[in-house]
Amino acid sequence: MEENNENKPHFEMVQNVQTNNSSNNYKKVPTPKTQKVKTKSSFGKSVLIPFCSGILGATLVVGICFSIPDIKDKLIGKNNSNSNTYVEASSNNGTVDLVSLSNYSDTSVGVASKVLPSIVGIKVQYSVNTFFNRPSTGEAEGSGVIISEDGYILTNNHVVASGDTSSYYQVSEANKITVTLFNDSTEYEAKIIGTDAQTDLAVIKIEKTGLSAATLGDSDSLKVGETVFAFGNPLGMQSSVTSGIVSAVNREVTDSDGQSYTLIQTDAAINSGNSGGALVNSKGEVIGINTMKINGTGVEGMGFAIPINSTKSITEQLISDGKVKRPYIGITGREVNEQLAEYNNIPVGIYVVSVEAFSAAEKAGLKIGDVIVEADGTSIKTMDDLNKIKNSHNIGDTMRLKINRNGSEQEVILTLQEQP
Repeated sequence: MEENNENKPHFEMVQNVQTNNSSNNYKKVPTPKTQKVKTKSSFGKSVLIPFCSGILGATLVVGICFSIPDIKDKLIGKNNSNSNTYVEASSNNGTVDLVSLSNYSDTSVGVASKVLPSIVGIKVQYSVNTFFNRPSTGEAEGSGVIISEDGYILTNNHVVASGDTSSYYQVSEANKITVTLFNDSTEYEAKIIGTDAQTDLAVIKIEKTGLSAATLGDSDSLKVGETVFAFGNPLGMQSSVTSGIVSAVNREVTDSDGQSYTLIQTDAAINSGNSGGALVNSKGEVIGINTMKINGTGVEGMGFAIPINSTKSITEQLISDGKVKRPYIGITGREVNEQLAEYNNIPVGIYVVSVEAFSAAEKAGLKIGDVIVEADGTSIKTMDDLNKIKNSHNIGDTMRLKINRNGSEQEVILTLQEQP
């Protein structure tokens, strides 16, 4: 087999040997000159006395230097019982400073010891009905974050409320949910307090007090490049920690179901079972809930987490009401891009396909065939545009829509209702 040398590292050997051979770059070392040997009578005078004097003088100088602490420290270095590993780091003034790697390791150890008691493993049992009407049981695993000492746990909706259904089988709601705590093999049965598919968040609870609640940080202050740690139970391996950096913030991601999210992107390893676990900063504060990753050939280090700031109000509503109350317009619509607009001689916007009976839209006078072009003075091109403006309001707020009806524009004012 022929070797491929192109990918091999190239080494260049440095030698002190020199030669006069013109065929290479070496130069031969010159031969020492012949010296005459002096007689014994002159040996003591010319060699022994100067040698002893030199030894005595050197000993005297070294002794004086070691008696001065600053010089001693520079000669042999300070005696430190804590052995550290150092790397060179360039500074702005062109000098080279030594940075202790033990500081980075200590940070990781400190974060892990603080956060791990707040991370739980979650097991969910489902009933599965197959195409042949043969009922069976399925099981899934995920992670969660303790948010109160009396047993409330934040996790992903897809961990506890599976929607995994196909033409070959159908998965029921969870039959049983159990939680395993850090350094505790006991399985505690949990109940679902509330779920929200739109944000992929859920709150469950176990009947136990004295738990270690996680410290929640400020995800709005995150910076790209910041060190983060992912906690969870990937592939059933409980209490695992990985590290990386923040690759991006406010990353718009659409999942396989067409649901859009605004997430934190990280290269910290996130695998199956990490869902619902914590993304943590170097202070040990939870700044995200791990939720998804990109899989595929040639894809590495692309995981995503829900910013913790966006979960806080959702969590409060799930605990108090068991659901999230959202404003509601009451239409279904189709996006009209420039090509469709030109072909059908209508403006770009949202074409109203249906209007729900007794909804805010019907009460405001919206009709099938209307095209919504503006909301609260902002141009509308997609359903996401419309939903973002709608979700910035509270239930009961008014919302101004500019519509195009049969070629003429008019304004519609509607009062937002609670989403059923």
